[in-house]
Amino acid sequence: MEKVNQNTALEQITAITNVRIFDGYQIIAPRHIVIKGKSIISVGGDIPADATIIDGENMTLLPGLIDAHVHTSIGGLRDALKFGVTTELEMNGDFTKRGREIQLKNVDDIADVRSAGTAITAPGGHPDELLPDGDEIPEFVLKELEKLSEEDREAMLAAYAHDHEEIPQVTTVEEAIKHVHTQVENGADYIKIMIEEGTVMGAPGLPVLSDEILKTAVTEAHKFDKLVIAHVLTALSSQAAIDFGVDGLGHLFIDRPEYTSELVKSIAESGVFVTPCLVLNSSIIGNPALELANDPRVHSKLSPDWIDILNSSFNTFPQGNMENSFKNVMDLHRAGVDILVGTDVAPVPVPNLGGLAHGASVHHEMQLLVKAGFTPIEALQSATSKPARCFGLHDRGRITEDARADLILINGDPTTNISDTLSIKSVWFNGSQQLG
Repeated sequence: MEKVNQNTALEQITAITNVRIFDGYQIIAPRHIVIKGKSIISVGGDIPADATIIDGENMTLLPGLIDAHVHTSIGGLRDALKFGVTTELEMNGDFTKRGREIQLKNVDDIADVRSAGTAITAPGGHPDELLPDGDEIPEFVLKELEKLSEEDREAMLAAYAHDHEEIPQVTTVEEAIKHVHTQVENGADYIKIMIEEGTVMGAPGLPVLSDEILKTAVTEAHKFDKLVIAHVLTALSSQAAIDFGVDGLGHLFIDRPEYTSELVKSIAESGVFVTPCLVLNSSIIGNPALELANDPRVHSKLSPDWIDILNSSFNTFPQGNMENSFKNVMDLHRAGVDILVGTDVAPVPVPNLGGLAHGASVHHEMQLLVKAGFTPIEALQSATSKPARCFGLHDRGRITEDARADLILINGDPTTNISDTLSIKSVWFNGSQQLG
């Protein structure tokens, strides 16, 4: 992806004209916007005489997409931007404010990122069952390192070393409080807790922290005005998270017990948001993302390793079925719960974590939401204005005056055909135009 010089972009005034505009909520009447520097300076209104004109006839302009659940890397952030995903929200990793300052210094052509830092989990608890044993850097990480520049390689090695230091143990209420404080000191943007006993992940019997410890962690995080997101994959753990007072569920329960209607009511009344990660549920029950991997709009932008990952799956809970997930997400949606687009993609191509890829899976997630029963516009809201609002990112997710100029120009009309989101003509990130 070629990038327009950042300094030039700061001075440049650009008008995107004659274009259908989805503003994060709906299609609006104005047919042009004006960008100056890093911001949208007008929607409709006069076009400055010195503006560079981009004709958007038969195209649709969208706010930059937001992936509300990832585990990322410099390479992952780069791939995200290729697909118009201008913000990734990391749910367990090292891109806190401190981590961004160390690892992303002088790195451009990547999506913006926010992070929970290190999630709160029991010793040996999730996601330990997904990680390679031992201290040596796995082969799949080494392969990824070979593709990077020297600067990026050093940053990724630093991140890997930091992530694989001995993680502070959380076994008591006091340690949970200390853990929250450490994440806040590192500049975590929100806090993540794990409630995963392992059945859905093919590892039943995983240790889980006590209700008292988890509830204390949530209460402590709220003292710092931090949102708390819970990893949950079953109805039982979802209700537990609601009882602890979390702000968001980082997954959609994959089962559908008899008390599902009561759970949906409980979630709706609590005011939490849900990031269903339908792409993950699909992978967990054994479905590879074959159609996505074979789409030329995807295939041309991803490395062979990531295409291989899309062509595989987790396959840890083959007894599940997508119909339950579709019913669950629609029940929540109809109950007024904010549904956010997220993917749970890994930072690098990991052989056993298949079916997901940075950027591309956001488009797949929107397709699955529509398959479940969302309108295309509702799916687009779940990838733009809703995650921006739920995570307090008030400068993005919308096309409005003074918002960040994070934009995607699409060939076609994704408000009627959601698959058109992959037909990307151009991406603007913070006012800088990215060319395909």
